[in-house]
Amino acid sequence: MYVTKGSIEVAGKIYTPGQMLVFNRTADPVMLAKEKSTIMMLGGEPLGERFIWWNFVSSNKERIEQAKSDWKEGRIILPPTDNHEFIPLPTDNSKPAGTGPPPPALS
Repeated sequence: MYVTKGSIEVAGKIYTPGQMLVFNRTADPVMLAKEKSTIMMLGGEPLGERFIWWNFVSSNKERIEQAKSDWKEGRIILPPTDNHEFIPLPTDNSKPAGTGPPPPALS
């Protein structure tokens, strides 16, 4: 449940615009609108594992690589009111886990 306007109380805690509540399958929450409120209810089966790199999110690593290429080559159309500045892809200096020396111990 996503609160877009007003405030909602669930289990004694108040939620305000911009907050999202996630319930497990067995939850049976009681929601109380503390004022005139608008909420968005959404649900469904889990999408599975998600991969995130910069602004790209996908359940497929290959799709992330395609999005990187599309962005770099200008194949992703920018919104008409936000197309005056192009932000290049960040440099990816990450290395696969297990390569190189271990990090120093924290003191």
